[in-house]
Amino acid sequence: MIAPAGLGCNALIGCATRLAIMSVPTYTLELAMSKTDRPLAWLRGQVKTPPFSPTARVEAGTLLRRLQAGERLALPHSRPMPSIGPGCHELRVVDRDVTWRIVYCLDPQAVVILDVFAKKTGATPTSVITSCEQRLAAYRRIVKETPR
Repeated sequence: MIAPAGLGCNALIGCATRLAIMSVPTYTLELAMSKTDRPLAWLRGQVKTPPFSPTARVEAGTLLRRLQAGERLALPHSRPMPSIGPGCHELRVVDRDVTWRIVYCLDPQAVVILDVFAKKTGATPTSVITSCEQRLAAYRRIVKETPR
């Protein structure tokens, strides 16, 4: 486990313990990560095969890795989701029969994954937006309360 930038290990453990109440957060540690890379904080969803095809899983992983390294993605890979909150976006991963969405927020301490779902309609479902808003608010409250 790697502490997000600005958080010591004890603070991260406290933060992770509180986040566990919402869901099971996972902080990734990759050998290729530099000290400036942000970890992924998974609040909901996962990218695995199945249901993702191997090709879509690799594409999603590559896009997430680019976000960790600090790259700002734009269309066609990512689009802003201001309806959820500042710094929120959705990754767009086209698979064989479905288009996947990975809703994320670029936080100074982590790339926060708020949801992963298969998009079946033109608009993002209201239930997804509401759930993501709630997860993001809880994450920010917990991070704010966690001593550094």
